[in-house]
Amino acid sequence: MVKVREPRAKKESITSIEGSTRVEAKKQRRREGRDASRRRPPILSESEFLARREAVDRVMAIRQRSGTAQIAVLEDGMLVEHYVAIESQNSLIGNVYLGRVQNVLPSMEAAFVDIGKGRNAVLYAGEVDWTLRGDTNSPRRIENALKAGQAVLVQVTKDPVGHKGARLTSQISLPGRYLVYVPGGGTSGISRKLPDTERSRLKNVIKDLVPDDANVIIRTAAEGATEEELTRDVARLTARWDDIEKKSKNGQAPQLLYGEPDTAIKVVRDLFTEDFGKLVISGDDAWDMVEAYVRHVAPDLEDRLERYSGDGTDDGADLFADLRIDEQIAKALERKVWLPSGGSLVIDRTEAMTVVDVNTGKFTGAGGNLEQTVTKNNLEAAEEMVRQLRLRDIGGIIVIDFIDMVLEDNRDLVLRRLVECLGRDRTRHQVAEVTSLGLVQMTRKRVSTGLLEAFSENCEHCNGRGVVIKSEPVVDDRNSSNGSPSGPSGKGDRNDHGGRKDGAGRKGSGSGSKSGSKSKKSSNDAPPKDGAGPQTSGDEAQPGTTPAEPTALTQAGANP
Repeated sequence: MVKVREPRAKKESITSIEGSTRVEAKKQRRREGRDASRRRPPILSESEFLARREAVDRVMAIRQRSGTAQIAVLEDGMLVEHYVAIESQNSLIGNVYLGRVQNVLPSMEAAFVDIGKGRNAVLYAGEVDWTLRGDTNSPRRIENALKAGQAVLVQVTKDPVGHKGARLTSQISLPGRYLVYVPGGGTSGISRKLPDTERSRLKNVIKDLVPDDANVIIRTAAEGATEEELTRDVARLTARWDDIEKKSKNGQAPQLLYGEPDTAIKVVRDLFTEDFGKLVISGDDAWDMVEAYVRHVAPDLEDRLERYSGDGTDDGADLFADLRIDEQIAKALERKVWLPSGGSLVIDRTEAMTVVDVNTGKFTGAGGNLEQTVTKNNLEAAEEMVRQLRLRDIGGIIVIDFIDMVLEDNRDLVLRRLVECLGRDRTRHQVAEVTSLGLVQMTRKRVSTGLLEAFSENCEHCNGRGVVIKSEPVVDDRNSSNGSPSGPSGKGDRNDHGGRKDGAGRKGSGSGSKSGSKSKKSSNDAPPKDGAGPQTSGDEAQPGTTPAEPTALTQAGANP
């Protein structure tokens, strides 16, 4: 006799979670990420580490003029990261405040905290220090840890963006040159970008230097650091934390307890290591500040500093022009990015996510069949996509629509190339599996505004939407190039601002098709015919495309 189990009854009511939903979501993400963490690449050997360093020529350039500082990172002459700091718009990331809780919303598991910046910042339950609870046996709910009017020690993890206030955490961490100091002993670790022998040496050196009530995260910059240098870094950060604690006990909320240094110093502190061949600086104030800092904390790198002659204010040379950085920034501000072989990426940002479409354009392959052509185009797109993520500082959910490939081995090859290239990205990211529709999903931590926001402002007519709404139906009798109306409504190929639309969205019968479910891109998807062939994203910019001055602050997070 076989017993058939009755199907589980479907619940018609909402299921509740005991404790904090945000804390439970954090645990769930950790459980789901365990398999991915087991598949992490192995620690580099010494020879692999040196080979990887020598394979790329890295240069950092700083240009300071008219109250604005721009920091660029180049790899083999290609711009891969860009930071902007405006004196009147300093970043709040890393600052430590004694804030005052204004309101606690148990249903949203969040608290709004006044840090003295006008707009209240938000502290979510997942970032709360649960030792603040009066009864340690009580559930981990935010209303048990925070009350309105309570003073709380917080650190900014994300700048205000749009209508959203700054993001806070009560789990403080203080970054130094060689390590990140974590009071309370919450987190410890060591950079996986260091070779195995160096990791072992640093572990043995640091274990007796850190106080019992704290932990440290050793950074990649600690490579080759002596015990004396590490001791000074630990002592400096310990004294900084003692000063913060003293101010928090005697201070009146809201109050700034510790402010992060200038953007240029932060970038040099976090990025400038032995991997860079040189650091070129244009601007007297920037030179004095960076040179003094490097001489104090990393004297072994002082010989790699280079002062640029000419600040671009007259007919003299300009640093970013000489390195062709301005041209590459102008191309990074465009919607379409050309690949070396003639294909292209079309990048669109929405409120929920960033979507990327990969096109073959004029690329017809060099022998072989369609599968080989498509796979080669996708491999180029994967490499360029990672560069664009870093350069544009794109965060949140990202969906990449690669051209469909028939063979699973080729799909795995493209995904593997994407993950390998992401190894150079300092910002925290996670690549999910390919969806049933062939889309690659990934997430990247959004820390601040991106490159586009730094060099643009919303259109005063459409408010950034891209279309102008009319009160009556719009009739457009302009014909397309073949003399017949375009589309069933007779509208031509123009946008509502009067300019020609990009040809990336039109699909026809070109030679580079998406095999299977996608039609081919039309010949209009080809790069401009100026005699130089397809443009690459790091090649010469078109005349008149030099971007305007930055209008907002762009600052990446200082991840260890």
